[in-house]
Amino acid sequence: MSYVTTSDGVEIFYKDWGPKDAQPVVFHHGWPLSADDWDAQMLFFLRNGYRVVAHDRRGHGRSAQVSDGHDMDHYAADAFAVVEHLDLRDAIHIGHSTGGGEVARYVAKHGEPAGRVARAVLVSAVPPLMLKTDANPEGLPLEVFDGFRQATAANRAQFFLDVASGPFYGFNREGATVHQGVIQNWWRQGMMGSAKAHYEGIKAFSETDQTEDLKAISVPTLVLHGEDDQIVPIHDSAMKSIKLLRNATLKTYPGFSHGMLTVNADVLNADLLAFAKG
Repeated sequence: MSYVTTSDGVEIFYKDWGPKDAQPVVFHHGWPLSADDWDAQMLFFLRNGYRVVAHDRRGHGRSAQVSDGHDMDHYAADAFAVVEHLDLRDAIHIGHSTGGGEVARYVAKHGEPAGRVARAVLVSAVPPLMLKTDANPEGLPLEVFDGFRQATAANRAQFFLDVASGPFYGFNREGATVHQGVIQNWWRQGMMGSAKAHYEGIKAFSETDQTEDLKAISVPTLVLHGEDDQIVPIHDSAMKSIKLLRNATLKTYPGFSHGMLTVNADVLNADLLAFAKG
């Protein structure tokens, strides 16, 4: 397996498929998953002639289960370590959920300053800020995320099963087609990771204000969001992000869930490819 060691000594697992001289597409996964969550997109872009790269965030998947650094700054720096190690240039960075926050921080702090990013995509992404504050009164109250922490600490295995079986993919909606394999794969990915990384990652994805990250991004950016997202409400994220980004396009999907990349991969992949081609 392929690993890169970060400046603070953390081993980050990554996949690197396809022609080394092709334009790279780099995928950033959501909480509490792994690079495997991008299987449908990686195979699709590979068939379309791209080089595809995805890594497991520290504490997630096959990366080292370290004690510290479970915050957006380290997430972005770890992604940059992979990019530098592989010498990726003119890359398209695509992030889902927490991975969307990682992409925003990466592009603003590393990708654009280093001249290594061509485009960015935020899918069902957490920026600019999920938490309800005086400055963000439409956000979700702290008690919601305290509930996530309590459930993760008390019985992570059951909590992950409940999330995947219900709101994540919209399987709790009347008339939904439930895919047991998708549920089991979500659970499998989650349970590969570290409970500490998952517990502390809740603060990272809910309390990190990324307003300035979004304002700093100048590369073409695509914002995609499902209108029935029960995990990251569209009005708290995409609708605000599009107003902060300088060079962005918003596309929303009626009835689509937070996990639309998996259960609606045919639709999302076509839109991602169209944007990648510019």
